[in-house]
Amino acid sequence: MKTLALLLAAAISLPAATFYVTIAGLGGEADYAQRFKMWAEDIDGSLKKAGGEATVTTMNAPQLEQIRARFAELAKQVKPADSLAVILIGHGTYDGHEYKFNIPGADLTATELGTLLDRVPAQRQLVVNMTSASGGSIEALRRPNRIVIAATKTGSEKNATNFARYFAEALREPSADTDKNESISALEAFRYAQTKTTEFFDTQKRLATEHSVIEDTGKGMGERTVTAENGQGKLAASFTVVRLGANAAAARDPNKRPLLDKKEQLEQAIEKLKFEKAAMPLQEYKRQLTQLLLELAKTQEALDKP
Repeated sequence: MKTLALLLAAAISLPAATFYVTIAGLGGEADYAQRFKMWAEDIDGSLKKAGGEATVTTMNAPQLEQIRARFAELAKQVKPADSLAVILIGHGTYDGHEYKFNIPGADLTATELGTLLDRVPAQRQLVVNMTSASGGSIEALRRPNRIVIAATKTGSEKNATNFARYFAEALREPSADTDKNESISALEAFRYAQTKTTEFFDTQKRLATEHSVIEDTGKGMGERTVTAENGQGKLAASFTVVRLGANAAAARDPNKRPLLDKKEQLEQAIEKLKFEKAAMPLQEYKRQLTQLLLELAKTQEALDKP
């Protein structure tokens, strides 16, 4: 009973804001520079259309001091109840010890990025590192409250990646919304981009040079798939990256925004409960799920009213 009461209490809490920082790194060649900038702008557009209390920052080939300055601002602005999403697009390197994100001048290391993220109070954080060698950044970035998605499973996958193209596509593609709740979670975006990347190499009849992974337990090195055994995906499933359709419209309507916040928090509570199913008696799971679903149905009915 106590657990369910806490879940329902969370679903009527005050709305929080989401802060997004998308960084396109150094291209090295004109083609890559254009590609990275285009993907960053694509993501920027999707995030700004999603509505709600969101602050969207997109940086094209910034220098290290500019990145530090933005994170210093975030450390002052962001509250613990807020969410933070950081998206990296470009080239990365890994020497066996340290991952580096290639930007003009001194590169941004995974160690420094982890420190910058730690200074931001947001208790819900998402890092989507879509560069080559991005798997080498996971160890430095992982935390219990942080989702880390990487385009490569290790730092040794050094070819330019395609994952960013499909992750950007996922944020505006209704088919990425597999549970049809008009929101795309970090897990849904990851799965969509992963599937599309695999299809790309299969269609081109090429050996895959990138294998995207996800880590949101704070302990692992990234997994290709989410299973009950590896425990991955719990945070990612409940982290809304963008809203679509009616949800996006409701986020822009001051009268409907409180109801949308309640709906999303109930959906997050349901996802959390599903991941905890194996650790509780079946009847207790069913009871809690039923009550949450009934509350969600009432909230959706209120949202659907003109």
